Amino acid sequence: MTDDVAAFNPSAADHGALLEACARGERQALQQLYAQEGSRLLGVVLRIVGDRGIAEDIIHDAFVNIWNKAHTFDATRGSGKTWIFSVARHLALNHVRTRHREVTVDDETADRIDAERAQEAEMDMQDHFDWLGHGDLDRCLAQLAPERRNCLFHAYVDGFSHPEIATRMDRPLGTVKAWIKRSLAALRECLS
Repeated sequence: MTDDVAAFNPSAADHGALLEACARGERQALQQLYAQEGSRLLGVVLRIVGDRGIAEDIIHDAFVNIWNKAHTFDATRGSGKTWIFSVARHLALNHVRTRHREVTVDDETADRIDAERAQEAEMDMQDHFDWLGHGDLDRCLAQLAPERRNCLFHAYVDGFSHPEIATRMDRPLGTVKAWIKRSLAALRECLS
């Protein structure tokens, strides 16, 4: 097992190369992935599950899975960063599916939640995702309008349903569905 700290540069590490190093049993690579993406992954998972303690547990499990399954990463099918985020996102969504329960709230709490969602919806008009990179997908995503790009990220990174995205962005459900469908088509065309 290699523990060569100098082999990795924390500010410019390639996620794919770090995953390959994990597959070879290099623990420093996993530590670097955690240092680079741990807080962002926690934010994504926290938005999905809504509980910090559970989100932290899921992140722990995600990094165990990343370590154990790093050998399955295929750079021809996507970026290392996307693969890492999908591992965490799938664990979070599985948690929500298995623990789904309805919560009732009083009118005052419902009004407060609605006000928070309206404020978040206005913020979503801008581009709030830290996603820029240098790959083909990133180039194609950059061609989408921020609202449409945010819809895709809410659907495929945050795990929100179409109705949740519509509520969050304060847009009609049909508009959100159309934006996602057209944006996916634009991405397919751009990537082909």
